[in-house]
Order: sequence, then C-alpha cells, then structure tokens
Amino acid sequence: MRNMTKRQPDPRAHRLNMSRFLSSTFRSLRVRNFRLFTVGQLVSVAGTWMMVVAQDWLVLSITDGSARALGLVTALQFTPLLLFTLYGGRLADRYDKRTLLVVANLASALLACGLGVITLTGRVQLAHICLFALGLGVVNAVEVPARMAFVGELVGSELLPNASALSAAYFNVARVAGPALAGALIAWLGTGTVMLLNSVSYAATLAALLLMRTAEIHRAPRPAERGRVRDGLRYTAGRRDLVVVLALAGAVGVFGMNFQLTLPLMAKTEFRSDVAAFGWLTSALAAGSLAAALVATARRSRPSARMVTGAALAFGAAETAAGYAPSFVTALALLALTGFTSIWFAQAANHRLQLGTAPQYKGRVLALYTLVVQGSTPIGAVLVGVFTDLTGARAGLVVGGLLSCVAAAAAIAAERTRSKQPAALAEIPQSPLRPEKLT
Repeated sequence: MRNMTKRQPDPRAHRLNMSRFLSSTFRSLRVRNFRLFTVGQLVSVAGTWMMVVAQDWLVLSITDGSARALGLVTALQFTPLLLFTLYGGRLADRYDKRTLLVVANLASALLACGLGVITLTGRVQLAHICLFALGLGVVNAVEVPARMAFVGELVGSELLPNASALSAAYFNVARVAGPALAGALIAWLGTGTVMLLNSVSYAATLAALLLMRTAEIHRAPRPAERGRVRDGLRYTAGRRDLVVVLALAGAVGVFGMNFQLTLPLMAKTEFRSDVAAFGWLTSALAAGSLAAALVATARRSRPSARMVTGAALAFGAAETAAGYAPSFVTALALLALTGFTSIWFAQAANHRLQLGTAPQYKGRVLALYTLVVQGSTPIGAVLVGVFTDLTGARAGLVVGGLLSCVAAAAAIAAERTRSKQPAALAEIPQSPLRPEKLT
C-alpha cells in the first residue's frame, strides 16, 4: 500500500534558502565603508525625522494650526534646493564627496543645535524657524547630491542598485523610528530638547565618514576640464529617456510628495489627535516605504520605462485612496500602501537615472533629480498649503494623488511616442558601466 504520509519540509533547506535570501538582500553591506556609512546614516536620519516632527508641531502650535505657516516653513527649507542644487552637483563632480559630506553634516548639527537652544528659551517665533529652515536648505543643496553620488563610490557600479535600495531601507527604518520616538519625547521633554538630540545624532555620520578607508573608495576620475552646470544640462537634454523620468519625478514631487505638510494637518484637523497620532501616521507611511526598499534590493539591472511609469500610477492611486480614508486605522493602512508605492517609484526612477548616466555627469544628473523632486517642494508646499486651508487636509492628498496619475499617464504617452521612432533613434548609447538598451 502506497505511503500517504505527507512529507514534512526540511528545516535545513528552509534555513539555507533564508541564508541565501539574506545574503542577496544585504550583499552590499559586505563592503566595510558602506557598512559604516549605513550605521551612521541610520542614527543621523532618525534624528532628522525627529527634528521634522518637532519643527512641524512647533509651527502648528505657535500659529494655531495654520497650514499656510507650515507651507511657508516647508517652502523655505526646500527653496535652496531649487536654487543651488545644480551647483551642489557641480561640487560633487569636482571635489571629494567625503569631505563635502563632513562639512555639510557639521553645519547641519550646528543649525539644529541653534534652533533647539532658542526653542528652549521659550522665545521662539515663526521668523526664527523660517531662518533656520532656510539655513538647513542651503546645506542640503550640497549634501544631497554628494551623498547620492557617494553611495556609488563606496560600492562600485555592480552593487549600486542593491546599495541604493538599502539606503532607502535605512532611511525608512529611521522614518519609522524617528517620528514614533519624537511623538513620545515631545510630549515628555518638549520640542527644543528633541532638536538638540537631533544635533547630537550627526556625530554618528561624522564618525563613520572619518573612519572610512579612503583607499577603498571607488573615486571617479576628476574631469580634466572644469565641470560646468550647463554641460550637465546639455547632456541630460540630449537623453530623452532621462528627460521623461525627470519630468515625471518633478510632477509627482510637486503634487504628490507633500506629506510633511498633509500628515500633521490630517492628524490635527481631520482626526482631532495629538502629536503621537502624527507620529503614527508618519511611521505608517515609512513602514510601507521600508517594505518597498527591501523588495528593491533584489534589483540588479536598469529598470524599464514601463516600470517607472507604472509605479508612479500606482502611487497616485494609493495616495488618492488615503485621502478618502474614513478612520484613523484605515488611514494607517492606506498610508502604508502609499509609502510602498512612493519608494518603489522613487527607487525605480533613481536607478534608471544612475545606471543610464556616464560617470563624469552623475553628480550633476543626480543634482537635477534632487532639484525636480525636492526642489519642487516649495512650489507644492505653497500650493497645497493654500489649497488645504480652503478645502481641508484630505483634499491635499486626493488632488495630489489624482495629479500624479495624470502625470504618469502623460509619461506613458511620451514613452509610446518614443518607442515608435526608428531603433537607431530610440536607443541612445549607455554609460560604459552599463552598455544595455534603454528600454
């Protein structure tokens, strides 16, 4: 008689498969310099998100919940990115990125400390917050493109997709832990103390940068000629595949990525909750983002244009649904989905740009990406701030999501037009690091 006993799974095979999965997911952490960088960034970014929650709640507290005031502070913090990021990318292409990051992190620590001290005196005013937000924005205009390009120098081109995805993962681990911790600390110690804690957190990144083995950094050769901003713009303009991604990222950045403004307003005005609830909404968004970042670690090649536009469309739909969330619990679930799709789109766009750009232009192209995504925030913050003052926080999410869907549809139409061109025109040579088709 045939043995009908069900075969039990082999625990050793399960452990082996899990070991292979973990080894593949975290393979870029085998690089010592990147491992140091990741630990330092995890601590520092958690402090930064604590600062974001503290600053936003402080603005709402001293202005009686004004969306326009919050929009103004957000706009001032991101306006320098709009004005100076291209020059920051030029610096990243011309000078040592590690040195630039050391200086930028020191400046950020001093600014956070200054605002924290003024807040603790009890004399803080909106003008003080605006001034320090503007100062942090100037520093970020240099730090962001240098940091994004530095990841590739730490791990090399083959590990870049994995390292970039893990960077998004630690960013979102910090975005989960930071706001959740900030909500409790603000209620216990106050916003000023949280800002001081953020200033101390920069020590982790500084220590990581100083402990790196410089001989193991994959530095791109310095250009023989002085790198100019307009050369980077001319290079990008000649690459239609890059232009479509940048235009789509800019539209989503302006209309859809305004969570720093919409989430505190949702917590305070729609759900009538306290700062802890704001922390939970932000953490839910970050939890979904973290899941997407971990999934993206499996990527090994340049994403297709279809993947980028499809991710943008999914993000718009999720954000629209989050705007209609009938309860706080439903909002948490839909914001987690929104966070997943937002990072899936951002990573796909980032990888399509980085793996399709020649090394000598990478700093300037990534600066342009930062410009259109984060530098567009002042425009979106002002528009959404005025709009939500008139119609409510929900409308900010709904309209942002719908306009992101429209932008994705336009990008899909543009890609279809490009695909109908003759093959010789539709395919543009890749960077020597990735000689693969753009489609």
